[in-house]
Amino acid sequence: MIMIIFYTLLSVLIVSIVSFAGIITLLLGKELLSKSVFILVSLAAGVLLGDVFVHIIPEVYEELGSTPAVSLAFIGGIVLFFALEKILHWHHHTQEHAVGGMVLVGDGVHNFIDGLIIAASYLVSFEVGLGTTIAIILHEIPQEIGNFGVLLHAGYGRAKALWYNFISALAAVGGAIAGLAVGGVNEQFALWLLPVTGGGFIYIALSDIVPELHKDSRLSRGVIQVASICAGIAFMTSLLFLES
Repeated sequence: MIMIIFYTLLSVLIVSIVSFAGIITLLLGKELLSKSVFILVSLAAGVLLGDVFVHIIPEVYEELGSTPAVSLAFIGGIVLFFALEKILHWHHHTQEHAVGGMVLVGDGVHNFIDGLIIAASYLVSFEVGLGTTIAIILHEIPQEIGNFGVLLHAGYGRAKALWYNFISALAAVGGAIAGLAVGGVNEQFALWLLPVTGGGFIYIALSDIVPELHKDSRLSRGVIQVASICAGIAFMTSLLFLES
């Protein structure tokens, strides 16, 4: 259990540090970033899908069986993440002058859930925990870059935007501690959170990321997007060798 705690806390700290990804916009410049970030976004889609179909689904069906309840848990994850996104979008459009604060609050809730998911994944196995952490990191990088841009637009200075974004990201640590505490008491908690997580990852990949990629219809970009998605899936598949 000590190693599970160590890996979980190390992972959420790394995820929290990813909040500084916004500084990439200052180093690369807006134009160069807009030309290259689509590769990272495509890779994130592949990693999320790879984590679900290569790691999470086999693990869940092995531990819980292929029952309707498990399938409903996956569907529940899709619906849950849809509802969460609806709530966050509604808040972001209520008061434009407060959008920066709402982004920080919404991102804090999102990060808390990420911490919960990472803890539950490591409670199942090291391989599932590592795969889930990588999937979350690659999904978080473009999101944190976007958050940084929103905060700058809302009037935050560069240093303050980075610092506040990091504080919001530390909510992942709280989520991880909560996940470890609950998982230590209820062994089934981690197993049943996995299909919900899988459903959420499927929703993010296919509802948020893929439509974004379709906005660029150029054939050359499409080829790179497909290659990046396949690379993400291949990378997650390669993690299976850790189990042998």
